[in-house]
Amino acid sequence: MPQIFHPSTNTISRVSIYGCAIIIAVLSFALYEIGQSPYYTRQNLPQPQPVPFSHRHHAAELGIDCRYCHDTVETSAFAGIPSTQTCMTCHSQIWTNSPMLKPVRESYETGRSLSWTRVNALPDFAYFNHSIHVAKGIGCTTCHGAIGTMTLTWQATTMQMSWCLGCHREPEKYVRPRDQVFNINYRPPPNQMALGRKLVREYKIQSLTSCDTCHR
Repeated sequence: MPQIFHPSTNTISRVSIYGCAIIIAVLSFALYEIGQSPYYTRQNLPQPQPVPFSHRHHAAELGIDCRYCHDTVETSAFAGIPSTQTCMTCHSQIWTNSPMLKPVRESYETGRSLSWTRVNALPDFAYFNHSIHVAKGIGCTTCHGAIGTMTLTWQATTMQMSWCLGCHREPEKYVRPRDQVFNINYRPPPNQMALGRKLVREYKIQSLTSCDTCHR
């Protein structure tokens, strides 16, 4: 019986199989890298705002406590976005004619809220409660990065599930004394692991990694 396929068919088949496997691997790697890149996560990319608010100036240089503006962070799932009235507590007295603050003055006069852009925004299918994390000794800078250095605010971490799980699996690496939660200059001490394990026991922190912890 004559041979149906040319002998080169074997080589072509092997090259096709290996080629498909390589293409799939390359595409998978490329998709992973895109998923981790600032293009997708928005990490380290300052977001445009109606007023170029500087955390560096207000929180670090002037020493304004985070809770002055984010006044529900200790009691609510949402940290809160400051109202125009909060801004005008100071700016009705200082920098009253600054062109940069014109949108703030107009908002105060008209009663129309400023349209701030959320910088750290989780998807709707992920539940996060600020008050619980604050009560357990997780500091602002743990999630929001070196906020005291930001002239324009950006997202300091990926905010992806793998990042959240890193903390939930080993909370002793990140927990700090409760009186240091709002200290934007806090640095973990050399004995962080020993301190962390002590605080985990003291604050009754559980390593919650089940899906329904965040996906409710």
